[in-house]
Amino acid sequence: MIIKQAEFQTSSSKISQCPPPNRAEFAFIGRSNVGKSSLINMLTNRKSLAKTSSTPGKTQLINHFIINNDWYLVDLPGYGYAKVSKSEREKWQKMINNYLLHRESLLTVFVLVDSRHEPQKIDLEFINFLGENAVPMQIILTKTDKQSKGKTVENLQLLRNTLLENWEECPNILLSSAQNGEGKEEILREIESIINQYWNNEQ
Repeated sequence: MIIKQAEFQTSSSKISQCPPPNRAEFAFIGRSNVGKSSLINMLTNRKSLAKTSSTPGKTQLINHFIINNDWYLVDLPGYGYAKVSKSEREKWQKMINNYLLHRESLLTVFVLVDSRHEPQKIDLEFINFLGENAVPMQIILTKTDKQSKGKTVENLQLLRNTLLENWEECPNILLSSAQNGEGKEEILREIESIINQYWNNEQ
């Protein structure tokens, strides 16, 4: 897949404000500061489509971007640390959960995990939440350029082994770097394949 067009569509604070569910949707989510905005900009060939920030918790709404006038890329608020009140975090959590569990046009959630760290409790809890609720998902390990390939492979295997303690089959895990473009083709190929398999055949 080649992304020729990527435009911001709308921001929503609840699922009822989201665009009509008439296009395939792929959501990106991860712990605060995992490199989500940078990855989205890399995938779409745009330097500032998604706003990047060194401050965790910058994304606070459900952001829809229309891609090639064909499908939606959805930027979700990060989970975990953010300099906001507990009530505000709880409001985000409710908004995210409603979207993830009830958005009928959502085909896959890409969960971003920092490749430099061993499996984090908050990431595992979120991944298991998706699994328990049968939400289709894949994992993207980010920032692979920040360390050796050997260290990335080591953490990848550790994550896979940890997940297999609870999962019969490990979710698909992709490697990525917003800096050098690693994973771009693989992620877009996954999206194209899922659209062809689960969306175009049903329309």
